Amino acid sequence: MLAAETKAVEVVAPAQPSPHSWKQIVEPVEPFLNAVATRLSEQVQTFDPEIASYAQYALTNQGKQLRPALVALSAGTVGKSSDNLVTVAVIIEMVHLATLVHDDVMDEAVLRRQQPTLAVNWGNQISVLLGDCLFAHALKLAAGFPTTEICRAVAAATKTVCSGEILQTHRQRQFQLTREEYFKVLEMKTAELFALSCDLGAWLGGATSNERAAVRQFGMALGTAYQIYDDCLDLFGSEAIVGKSLGTDVANGKLTLPVLVALERASASDHVELQELIARWDNRNFARVLELLEKHDALDESRNTIHQFLETARRCLATLPESESRLALTALTGFLAQQTATLGV
Repeated sequence: MLAAETKAVEVVAPAQPSPHSWKQIVEPVEPFLNAVATRLSEQVQTFDPEIASYAQYALTNQGKQLRPALVALSAGTVGKSSDNLVTVAVIIEMVHLATLVHDDVMDEAVLRRQQPTLAVNWGNQISVLLGDCLFAHALKLAAGFPTTEICRAVAAATKTVCSGEILQTHRQRQFQLTREEYFKVLEMKTAELFALSCDLGAWLGGATSNERAAVRQFGMALGTAYQIYDDCLDLFGSEAIVGKSLGTDVANGKLTLPVLVALERASASDHVELQELIARWDNRNFARVLELLEKHDALDESRNTIHQFLETARRCLATLPESESRLALTALTGFLAQQTATLGV
């Protein structure tokens, strides 16, 4: 398990790759990302006209197209792009968007990328059903390949993602949660789609079994680091900048890494207080929770952990052939490190 590997990393904040903007990183695959966006818009037209507008609204929450970029860059490390890669990227992005729609319902989120969530606009029932439609449509596209490999991999990953969400729900307000259990949930609910993107991209690009395993491990480590960063953002970010509802994790009793760190380090009295604040949640508790997290350096420790996972990701790339795409994947770890440094600023 990659979470266990990070314990062997002795350098707290390893030297980072040269700083890059997101635009610089994805510039080599920009035509590919444009093709994915066009194909996604085309898929909206396959929905019943009465619900196409809901699907279109969900597509406006694509963000940076991180997973499609991973598909293209992973293929580029071992081979070259093809139209099949565009379809795979569309499939994975639809699964991802479906999880976002469902997450916003479960978290009672009001904003997603500076827009009202689908649930706020049209209610939970429509949101849940639309998420189901997106999942089903993704699997329909996967079944269109002449090989069962794509459909099998997408179905397995979707099951893993949903299972991770269930485990996370089971563990709400379980104050004995360990870091290892937390990392397992992150690997399942978030990192799995990163790993799938890298895995299928490399496979369609003609990777050897060893190359395919390496890029999948890269995706798993990067995805775990990304979710830890996102969990920290929920506590230490700015809603105006982030563009989504903050504090939803702690309000719903989700014990993310900063909270686990504080619970590990807290005195008996602080431990009891933090536990009570989360167990009997009121929005007015948020400021005091942040004070306790700051007191026990929870953000610094969380940053260190992100760096450890990013270093694991970079080690996975070391076995791959040198290429522009490999450099872009390395730069992606540097980009996330840059974003991590801004937490709490």
